[in-house]
Amino acid sequence: MITFRETLEAALVIGIVLAYLAKTKNTKYNNIVYVAIAAGIVASIGAAALFNTFAGGFEGTAEQIFEGITMFVGAILLTSMILWMMKQRHVADELRQKISKDIEHHDRLGLFSLAFIAVLREGVETVIFLGAANFVSIDNNIIGGLFGVAVAVVLGYLMFVASVKINIKKFFNISSFLLLLFAAGLVSHGVHEFEEAGILPPIIEHVWDLNQKAPLEEQGIYPSLHEDGTIGSLAKGLFGYNGNPSLLETISYALYIILITILYKNIKTEAA
Repeated sequence: MITFRETLEAALVIGIVLAYLAKTKNTKYNNIVYVAIAAGIVASIGAAALFNTFAGGFEGTAEQIFEGITMFVGAILLTSMILWMMKQRHVADELRQKISKDIEHHDRLGLFSLAFIAVLREGVETVIFLGAANFVSIDNNIIGGLFGVAVAVVLGYLMFVASVKINIKKFFNISSFLLLLFAAGLVSHGVHEFEEAGILPPIIEHVWDLNQKAPLEEQGIYPSLHEDGTIGSLAKGLFGYNGNPSLLETISYALYIILITILYKNIKTEAA
């Protein structure tokens, strides 16, 4: 879900750039865009390597604090990205104006920067989001991430090359809703890490506990709502579900949902 959304956003920007160059018969600049894409991918991989190296250097309390901060940063970035996208109505026109100006002034660096930053921004955000998701659930693997990238690339190809009409707004609405729930989970798990580090008080240790020892746990069989159960493990990976949250974690989750609901209604009101 994360890699699909981030790759799709980058694909839309790149698609608009290439489509405009083709429409204005300026395909001689295509190579600049391709080089920018490659450079953005390489830089994103470098950011991922740097993040993993940095994250691996902490232990104990320092590790808990780092993971908590990463989750909070991921939630803030994710939320601001989605809210910003909801406010945008003329992104494509603004991009075309920027490209037109770069072509008019033969500004190859400007065109390169536009495509490079589009890829790098989404790449760095993906690194942070997946890093935070990995702290929440150790069951994440690269297959899901690569699948998300592949689907987004195919969707971008169908839209800009095969000229297939796709209701992209519906894709963004559904993914935005799911990612906001994921961000809420990051907030509550960030609070949990700060509780483990002794920075925040849990108030009440466990509001409920569905993670109690199961009779068949040694055989790897858990109740459905246990964090390692069928439903619980899926909900933990997607939405940061916790089978035994503290009162502070529960409050932080609820407050995030309330805040997002208020901001969403305000944006809708402004749009109307």
